[in-house]
Amino acid sequence: MFRKSYPPRPRLKRYARNASRFGRGKQIDVSRFINKTAVQKPQEEYVIEHQFSDFPVNDQIKRNIAEKGYKTPTPIQDRVIPLILSGKDVVGMANTGTGKTGAFLIPLINKICLDRSQKVLIITPTRELAVQINEEFTLFAKNMHVFSVLCIGGQSMHNQIYGLRRNHNVVIGTPGRLKDLHEQRMLNFALYNNIVLDEVDRMLDMGFINDITFIIRHLPNNRQSLFFSATIPNEANTLMQAFLRNPVTVSVKSQETRANVMQNIIKVNGRKKPDVLQELLRKPEFAKVLIFGRTKWGMEKLAKMLTQNGFTVAAIHGNKNQNQRQRALAAFKSNHVRILLATDIASRGLDIDDITHVINYDQPASYEDYIHRIGRTGRAEKSGIALTFVD
Repeated sequence: MFRKSYPPRPRLKRYARNASRFGRGKQIDVSRFINKTAVQKPQEEYVIEHQFSDFPVNDQIKRNIAEKGYKTPTPIQDRVIPLILSGKDVVGMANTGTGKTGAFLIPLINKICLDRSQKVLIITPTRELAVQINEEFTLFAKNMHVFSVLCIGGQSMHNQIYGLRRNHNVVIGTPGRLKDLHEQRMLNFALYNNIVLDEVDRMLDMGFINDITFIIRHLPNNRQSLFFSATIPNEANTLMQAFLRNPVTVSVKSQETRANVMQNIIKVNGRKKPDVLQELLRKPEFAKVLIFGRTKWGMEKLAKMLTQNGFTVAAIHGNKNQNQRQRALAAFKSNHVRILLATDIASRGLDIDDITHVINYDQPASYEDYIHRIGRTGRAEKSGIALTFVD
């Protein structure tokens, strides 16, 4: 039987907190949006110690890794995979786009292959990141009869309950939906002896601290716990103490912004921003562009205007349901549309190849948000350009 659930806490505080983010603090110094690649300090090169073939994991996993085209582990994978395979609790600090999803999925899938009673719970801050992790899981676990259930808002809870009732070893979801399923007695956290908190700093920033604390209280004491975050904010320390047991901390963070992302500003100088934007988008080098705005209404209005003027555009924001958001992302990834408009729900965790430009149509609320936005370009050692509109 489940422990008696606590009544759901009011969500108004969370929304108020999110809304207040846009008015907090001072305006960001515009000079921080200008960073030519030449002024970046050289980083000490990390020496990879392993090849994927060195890891003591199932041969089918190795075949799946090779089929994905991966040859050499990323630094976070090189350091973290052996620790997880040895059963250690881990704190992994790494920038987005560094391969941390594979760093925890590969050893956890192997753990399930060795013991089919193992169950894994992966918690992410956003639906998009949960979907992406689930897609990665499907590729790494191909032909291994290891199954996952995706539990996120915006999709049918009935289908998710059906999936939970079937044979599965992995649940991937967002805090609110996972807690709802637990309170309906459809998901028993006590059965999950491996747990991953991914992008913890983002979860705390989005106001999920109470939901995460609730979930941790219902986990079994005998578990392996993995904690991934780009930064460790102060409020995460108490969470770490409750969540982890003698963890090993691995940090392979590089400089805040990649050396291959050129950053600059676009001075509007009293002109209409939509006109300036369209001038840019008509240039051939703007081949695949991600545009960030502050509000869902503003991005929807801009998407309609650009479409009317002949641009191929998709948009993701809070007024889109999950299926609409996934279709928009799929169209952008497959190059059926070359411009994606988004609010900050898309600023973390999305792994989209070959984005040539990130445009901050509206300035971000914080420098941290700025870093996450522009991290969508210049990935996989490719160059990218980040432009920010200023008055």
